[in-house]
Parts: sequence; C-alpha cells; structure tokens
Amino acid sequence: MKTLTTLLSGLTLASTLATAQADEIVVGGKNFTEQQILASMTAQYLDALEYDVEKRAGMGSAVLRQAQENGQLDLYWEYTGTSLINYNDVTESLSPEETYQRVKALDAEKGLVWLEPSEANNTYALAMREETVEETGIDSLSKLAEAVNGDEELTFAMNAEFYAREDGWRPLQQAYDFRVSRGDIKRMDSGLVYQALRDGQVDVGLVFATDGRIPAFDFQVLEDDQAFFPAYALTPVVREETLEANPELAEQMNALSSLLDDQTMADLNARVDVERETIEDVAEEFLSRNDLI
Repeated sequence: MKTLTTLLSGLTLASTLATAQADEIVVGGKNFTEQQILASMTAQYLDALEYDVEKRAGMGSAVLRQAQENGQLDLYWEYTGTSLINYNDVTESLSPEETYQRVKALDAEKGLVWLEPSEANNTYALAMREETVEETGIDSLSKLAEAVNGDEELTFAMNAEFYAREDGWRPLQQAYDFRVSRGDIKRMDSGLVYQALRDGQVDVGLVFATDGRIPAFDFQVLEDDQAFFPAYALTPVVREETLEANPELAEQMNALSSLLDDQTMADLNARVDVERETIEDVAEEFLSRNDLI
C-alpha cells in the first residue's frame, strides 16, 4: 500500500512539474541597449502574467539565434532583415512586408514562429555630426562614396559584428562602389562608436536608426539612397513548441509589439543611454504606463 501511495505521489509531482514547465519561458536578448530594454520588458511583462521567467540578455546575434534553434531559449526580439540575410542567406531586395513574410515562412521550417511585427524599424545606418555634414555636404551614402573615392580623408567607427556581417560593411562598400583602407576603420563596442563620433575622434559612425543618441548628440543619418539596407522590423520570435505549451503567449506578445514604434524605442533608448536611467526602471515604467503590469 505504501508503495502504491508513493507511486501516486510521484505521478502527482511529475504532473505538477510538467505543468510548471509548460509555463516556463526563457527570454533572450542581444548585447546592446535596445535589446536589453526589450529583454527586461518582456521578462517583467511575462512575470506579471505569472509565467516562470528566466532572462538571458547580453548575447551576440549568432549565439542568440543558435540558442533558440537548439531550444536553449524560447523567446526574443529579432529584426526581419537580420533573419533574412544572416540566418537565411536571402540577398534579393524585398519590401518590408515581403521581408517579413519570407522570414516567417523560412523560419517556420526551423520551428520558429514570427509573431506580429512592431512599427519599429531599427535599421543600420551611417551617421556624421551635423556640423560635418554642413561643412562637407555629405548627406547620403552616395555622396560619402564620392568623397572617399575623391581621396577625402575620413575615419570610420563600427562594431566588429557589422564589419563581418553579410549585410554589413563589405557588401555596403560593394553596393556603393567605394573602399576604405583598414587603417581608417576603428572597430569598437557599439556604445563607444557614439562617443567617438560625438567627440570628433572619427568622422563617420555606425548607428541604429532608433537610437536616442542620434538627436541627443546632434548626429545626422546619411540617406541610404540606393536602399542597401533591408527592413529591420522589430518582432517577437518564439519557438513553436513553446507556443504549443503556452497558447495565450502569442496574443500577449502581440499586444506588447503593437505598442512599439521608432519614436517609442528612440525615447526608451535615450532614457538609458543619455539620461542614465536603469534598463529595469525604463522597462518597468513603460509597462506600467501602458497598464501591462
């Protein structure tokens, strides 16, 4: 009788653990401010919805994506253009909607579900100080290429990932038909790029379009007049198995996604990078203001 009781107790415990596991969500994030805000925001939001949440932020793009494909994390915010080019090797020019539909279909084959995209498009961009743009007349990437090819001495700053990406520095030079010598390129952490550009240590810097430091530091984004960069719509991506175990998660994350656009993300990013508020406080205030916690 004792053995039967023990067995039944064990089955009950196993059932309880299985239920708890169905609600456990591992949230990931990349290693820059916007992604850290989103990871904190998502973790706090899902915690308020009574999920058991683990947060793993500060990861590189390739590592993060591999972790999701391997089932080591369940959910993070990805950019449509990143998946299109870097994870699916699609290089043809597509509209924002075509980009979303293509990555949604391709990643579905890998067990990943793209939920509703936000209105935030955090595309890569090159920027210069406004005063430099006024002095040189360089306000587009084509004019930048002309200046480089005309032997104008310009120094560039970018992070190591962009330097090596398939939608990054080398393809950009090929598209606009210019080449910068290695000695004129400084590779550094993304945050340091903004400081170096602001302080005049470099002439051109890699920026993210929704970064709040662009207006705060009086930068001007150079027009991508040949439309080299694809759309980078910010979208929650979740493992199919996770959605099957948590069927309400899609609607919950879509509600959060619907609140995000370029200006909103720029404001949130600026509060961290310019006003020096903590990531957790910024994420919590946004959720509270929108009645999500």
